[in-house]
Amino acid sequence: MGAVVADDGPSGVKAPDGGWGWAVLFGCFIITGFSYAFPKAVSVFFKELIREFGIGYSDTAWISSILLAMLYGTGPLCSVCVNRFGCRPVMLVGGLFASMGMVIASFCTSIVQIYLTAGVITGLGLALNFQPSLIMLNRYFDKRRPLANGLSAAGSPVFLCALSPLGQILQHEYGWRGGFLILGGMLLNCCVCGALMRPLEPPKKPEATKEPVEKKAKKKLLDFSVFKDGGFVIYTLAASIMVLGLFVPPVFVVSYAKDLGYQDTKAAFLLTILGFIDIFARPICGMVAGLKWVRPRCVYLFSFAMIFNGFTDLMGSMSVDYGGLVVFCIFFGISYGMVGALQFEVLMAIVGTQKFSSAIGLVLLAEAMAVLIGPPSAGKLLDLTRRYMFVFIIAGIEVTTSALVLALGNFFCIKKKTQEPHTKEAEAEREELNKSEDKIPEDAKVDSIEVEQFLKDEPEKNGEVVTNPETCV
Repeated sequence: MGAVVADDGPSGVKAPDGGWGWAVLFGCFIITGFSYAFPKAVSVFFKELIREFGIGYSDTAWISSILLAMLYGTGPLCSVCVNRFGCRPVMLVGGLFASMGMVIASFCTSIVQIYLTAGVITGLGLALNFQPSLIMLNRYFDKRRPLANGLSAAGSPVFLCALSPLGQILQHEYGWRGGFLILGGMLLNCCVCGALMRPLEPPKKPEATKEPVEKKAKKKLLDFSVFKDGGFVIYTLAASIMVLGLFVPPVFVVSYAKDLGYQDTKAAFLLTILGFIDIFARPICGMVAGLKWVRPRCVYLFSFAMIFNGFTDLMGSMSVDYGGLVVFCIFFGISYGMVGALQFEVLMAIVGTQKFSSAIGLVLLAEAMAVLIGPPSAGKLLDLTRRYMFVFIIAGIEVTTSALVLALGNFFCIKKKTQEPHTKEAEAEREELNKSEDKIPEDAKVDSIEVEQFLKDEPEKNGEVVTNPETCV
């Protein structure tokens, strides 16, 4: 965590940092937007569902909770699928699942059926798109990766600002059934984004050195060795604590304004302010994180973003009028955008490309538990105290604590270690390669003069985009 891991790709491919990578970034932007904004946008239809099925608001709120739980909790499953089949096939199937869930939900006759369709099936589909898109973005970008992460993360506030008004229009014109059907059709665009995720392959190399590496890479579908990395363990712990309080203020800020006596439209405008600031905060933070001096220390920038967010929650608890809540939403939008732009960039820097597909699945699983606990526990605290101040204070303390865990853990437990273990690992890998070369039959060996000439002809060539039958549908 004290330094950035060099990402060479799972098969030794150097990231192009451009070219088709911009198309991959566009697809990741759309997938991120759908994944994070869709569970919130569905809440527009809750009143219609309450009226038709004769249920309470808490019953309909489970739809969004199940969507988020599937998005986070199926992380290891997504990692196994990606490591087994590749990113593109998984995303194409995920797009079909996401669309199918909403289309079937439009014909449901009970709330339980909607839980299974719009909640479980659509949530699984979004999860099968979200995680592979981040993995592909990590493979296509290295030097410009912080900027790419910031731009892709901006999809969340952009889609939130677009899907909520669209949902209201669809509900007014076609009812909740027609709205679900049209949204299901829109989710088919996830398949288009999946088609953009072309696999990378390195330049052709002598088969004698290529075969042993391929056989070794296909063994693990879910790499639990990431838990041996102290940086990953600290990051997972800090991220789990952070998620407990990170999503609480956006959920309760509108109700806070209504409790102060302001109109519904004026209270809802607070989320628009927050989302608008968030749109610009994420790419700008990505640009800052990509600076030469900042990037090796991005873990500390991430810690600062969390402290900033927690401090904003603490200050927001003192708001007594609409102006105070507007100021809170402005600063919360900045800090929330910084956290969103940096969270996966820091994880990529910790584990590198080869283990990222497994690491992100395990991190999302740990965060899923916190996502389910955070907002409901804040709601219970509100029911007991009847004061929003305590809800915001608890959220601020949780986020600030996570920042201290990450920063102090990195400084004292990780950064102090010498680089000797890394050099020993490198020497061990070299010895294994030498042994594997010794085992190669003489007729398969390549003349050293030919190898030198090959390397001179194509020095440090970027990976080329190819159509691979194993990773394409």
